Amino acid sequence: MAKKPKMNGQTHAVNLITMTNPASPISEQYRTIRTNIQFATAGNQKIKVLVVTSPGPSEGKSTSAANLAAVFAQAGQRVLLVDADMRKATVHKTFGLANASGLSNVLSTSATGENVIQRTTVPNLFVLTSGPKPPNPSELLGSPRMLQVIEELKSAYDLVIFDMPPIVAVTDAQIMASKADGTILILRENISRKDEALKAKELLQMVHANILGVIYNGVSTDKDQGYYYYYGN
Repeated sequence: MAKKPKMNGQTHAVNLITMTNPASPISEQYRTIRTNIQFATAGNQKIKVLVVTSPGPSEGKSTSAANLAAVFAQAGQRVLLVDADMRKATVHKTFGLANASGLSNVLSTSATGENVIQRTTVPNLFVLTSGPKPPNPSELLGSPRMLQVIEELKSAYDLVIFDMPPIVAVTDAQIMASKADGTILILRENISRKDEALKAKELLQMVHANILGVIYNGVSTDKDQGYYYYYGN
């Protein structure tokens, strides 16, 4: 049986394979998922706000969020990736950005997103880092100010992707999924547990989240050992 990953509180940059190796089979899978999302609708409304989460840690949510943001930007869309995991921030490390100010500042002070959003080296891709770790992430995400911020970001970007904490561990992803146009759940071969995956689905359904599908990663083939293949459902 696979061991559960230890929660050591450390985060690290994720692999932006869609930028470093755009011709790889994995990058092509991300582009396929991009197409599926583009054709997904919430009623007659386009998907403009997307939540990416997972049942537990080390299942690939931040990798998926960053690579999806990159392939949408490569398609010419103006994309904002928001690190809403204010407990264990990752996005600033992936893109080599400062994290002195970010989402937590926007939600808890008079700061505006315009002042703290940063450009990346990827054309059309912008990042709102998590900012300093607040004592009350869930309360900030559930505040009226968060709704205000979402509307501001929607008017400025074609797509806003929220990288959220694992949904079974804390309520943050559940709160944001209720506000988003769509939610994607990330599972990983030999890491994700069936009971936690079912619990994650139940938590999303409780807030009437629009679950667009599941990305199942960590599957390797005899030909490409170690590659991650992502399948949208």
